[in-house]
Amino acid sequence: MKIQDRHYPPSAPGPDEVERLSRRVFLKRNAGLALWTAALCCGIKLPRPAGAAEIPDIAVVRGERGAATRAAVDLLGGMQRFVQPGHKVIVKPNMSFAGRPEDATDTHPDVVREIVTMCKEAGARRIRVLDHPLRRGERCIEGIREACEVHGENIVQAVSNKRFYQTAKIDQGRQMKSTDVIWEVLEADVLIAAPVAKSHSSAGVSLSMKGMMGLIWNRGIMHSRYDLHESIVDLASLLKPDLVVVDASRVLSTNGPGGPGRVLRPDTIIASPDMVAADAQAVAMFEWYGRKLSPRNVKHIRIAHDRGLGRMDLDNLRVKQIQLG
Repeated sequence: MKIQDRHYPPSAPGPDEVERLSRRVFLKRNAGLALWTAALCCGIKLPRPAGAAEIPDIAVVRGERGAATRAAVDLLGGMQRFVQPGHKVIVKPNMSFAGRPEDATDTHPDVVREIVTMCKEAGARRIRVLDHPLRRGERCIEGIREACEVHGENIVQAVSNKRFYQTAKIDQGRQMKSTDVIWEVLEADVLIAAPVAKSHSSAGVSLSMKGMMGLIWNRGIMHSRYDLHESIVDLASLLKPDLVVVDASRVLSTNGPGGPGRVLRPDTIIASPDMVAADAQAVAMFEWYGRKLSPRNVKHIRIAHDRGLGRMDLDNLRVKQIQLG
């Protein structure tokens, strides 16, 4: 289902407005970090939120995928930590292929439905589940669309028309300085990444950072004009999820992103507010191409860590793992 005109104002925002929206989102998401940095430089200790010591950096839950999705987010403080009443929320799963859930090329519909349900419970005013599919849009989104229909027929949308994209500057871009982004993403209050865990022939793995390519118009340029890994990190500096929920209920460990390949079935959900940490945890937990990898082996994860967009040093992070009955 393509985005319907009634969900947008009569005319798309101009470049100045999109630049303002992009800057607003960037400032909102980095204001807390700036405050802590300034406080530390001055020797000031800011109070920690009640219960913050018990909240892990990464939550890992094994069990039935819907229940595990909810449990993983609950371990991080619940969806209300990320979504407030009245918020506009974008959920970005993998919906680029028209395979079956067992093929592990796309996020499982049960995971996306649970995320949308939790956002509704937290009081979100508007929720969109968006992707720019690589195959015929209607076929790619039909499973997730059917799963989410209980919450509204227009929630899940394939954005395949360029008029719904707007140019945004990438202020922290090293190579890619701007790109055309779905403009509704730029004005959202909350961005949730919900990738399936899978291998990728060019990027090594496709997880939350790589998945942001599904929110832009021309992803091909990231392969042809720029270093793919550098441009993935450039894009992640603009489209930085507030929450990552990695669907590792099935893992396409070879021949990704489109398969068919070897599918592992660890029945696991990984959640974190840190996209780099979430991706690093997924890399470290599973077998890729028949062997174990370190997060440092994946170039874009290493670059993102080095550029301060998140952390891949898992030994220094609090990881909470539980098994559902």
